[in-house]
Amino acid sequence: MKAVLHRREHQMARFKIGHSFCLDDREFKILSGAIHYFRVQPEDWYHSLYNLKALGFNTVETYLPWNMHEPQKGVFNFQGILDIEAFLQTAQDLGLYAIIRPSPFICAEWEFGGLPAWLLNENMRIRSSDEAFLQAVASYYDELLPRLTPRLLDNGGNILMMQVENEYGSYGEDKAYLRAIRQLMEERGVTCPLFTSDGPWRATLKAGTLIDDDVFVTGNFGSKADYNFAQMQEFFDEHGKKWPLMCMEFWDGWFNRWKEPVIKRDPDELAQAVHEVLQQGSINLYMFHGGTNFGFMNGCSARGVIDLPQVTSYDYDALLDERGNPTDKYYAVQRMLKEYYPEYPQMEPLVKESFELRNIPLSQKVSLFETLPDLAQPIESLYPMKMEELGQNVGYLLYRTWASWDADQERLRVIDGRDRMQLYVDGQHIATQYQTEIGQDIMVDGQKKAEHQLDILMENMGRVNYGHKLLADTQQKGIRTGVCKDLHFLLDWQHYPLPLDHPEKIDFSKGWQEKQPAFYAFDFKMKALKDTYLDLSDFGKGVVFVNGVSIGRFWNVGPTLSLYIPHSLLREGDNRIIIFETEGVYSETIHLVNQPTFKTIKGENL
Repeated sequence: MKAVLHRREHQMARFKIGHSFCLDDREFKILSGAIHYFRVQPEDWYHSLYNLKALGFNTVETYLPWNMHEPQKGVFNFQGILDIEAFLQTAQDLGLYAIIRPSPFICAEWEFGGLPAWLLNENMRIRSSDEAFLQAVASYYDELLPRLTPRLLDNGGNILMMQVENEYGSYGEDKAYLRAIRQLMEERGVTCPLFTSDGPWRATLKAGTLIDDDVFVTGNFGSKADYNFAQMQEFFDEHGKKWPLMCMEFWDGWFNRWKEPVIKRDPDELAQAVHEVLQQGSINLYMFHGGTNFGFMNGCSARGVIDLPQVTSYDYDALLDERGNPTDKYYAVQRMLKEYYPEYPQMEPLVKESFELRNIPLSQKVSLFETLPDLAQPIESLYPMKMEELGQNVGYLLYRTWASWDADQERLRVIDGRDRMQLYVDGQHIATQYQTEIGQDIMVDGQKKAEHQLDILMENMGRVNYGHKLLADTQQKGIRTGVCKDLHFLLDWQHYPLPLDHPEKIDFSKGWQEKQPAFYAFDFKMKALKDTYLDLSDFGKGVVFVNGVSIGRFWNVGPTLSLYIPHSLLREGDNRIIIFETEGVYSETIHLVNQPTFKTIKGENL
């Protein structure tokens, strides 16, 4: 357990919620900004937190992603980018307080809303008083909460309060569940004030809060502070609560999804909107620094039967850009604070440099089908298995079988699959289907009575992170029913799980074929380490690794056409970028550039 920096030698600070927030018996306005430690490399935590302090704010807020801390049942990780204790210590060293949201579900535009995918293999109803789900949460809290309780304000740390559940009023009304989560927290030593956060209208507040149990209530919104706070005040009055008002998520920007325009908000309008909140209560800016959905951890929205995966960048049009540098919004809010709230001290923000390096030549390339045995060992079954049944959470899954053609042209169909399917017959790309297209007829020419190899590459593009589709069948990825030739299901399948967490196993000495999924390696040398962006305008779709670390997905449908590379992932001397590309669209050179690259998309977001 890391040592906690005590604020005082003999007396700990006290935080209470009465008619107002009180810190050491003095009225205290919370000026908080959201920084998700798991979306920012540890080497940049200080930079982001310093800039929060420099803005004039006094508190940092963060979610905690269960699916990162317990990626497999009973296997826990609190190292590196997941070292929440080190993050909190860095904040405390800068004089920042903390609001912690360790609820099982976080939303956050994060894969499955932070819930571990292995829960899908269990016989349980998530986010409910189902005993099996509560037992899974209890096991997680047994590992998590002992790392947090020494850092409560009462114990010399900087944690002001913790969240019980997140926007539960937009999902359920199971009060027994909410009370059970609160009890799990309190039994494990959480003594700070607890809160819930919900949409600020009566239906969600009624369903998602424990107001009659004296669990503090906060609201989430991004505008119309007068109206939204009035609704919250009316709810407080109904229940006889004389509590301060707080917006736990003031949405200063918004997230982006593939194939949709980038969303922007005017800086001066935002500053005025923040002022309106502060005139009546406290605030948490969501996001202050958005960061990056590294790896395969982007979330997914849902509109009816259509899922809308979010992009890798979680820039969010926030006060700091994706790399952590101040934006026009930052300076607009800082000016507003200086004018109306001069009692909050400010400083000049830190600004990181970036660099360009163009025309890095291709070093090596190899087709996925050639190096497949190096990356995964086949798992055999009579019928296709789902990704979760194979113990895989994210990434790609290759299905392989052989079938004899009974005619010169056969009809193939993938029945009940998700999210994106690419069919290859004898190594030749035949068809790509996405979401609701999966299941449509695919006509394939072939030699009659000859045996043909079928390869089906399935990609999990991110599980829905909000709403009723958390429970949908489509949360289970891969092929869920089977593959038909003519009218019958094919048997005898091999499964190659491809989470791609060991890119060092790729054997580039093997062959390469056009129009197949392939790996492309680019080598270059570095002297000074600075941030940069990889321009992927000339590539199709896939994922990128920098010195073995996945920096996320790319897709030439836009709106983003680049990926952010933090300086801490680069090395002095030799560096290697590996691009896994699935469409057969690639370039013999790559470019590292100063700024992100975008594709202009016209139209409206869904």
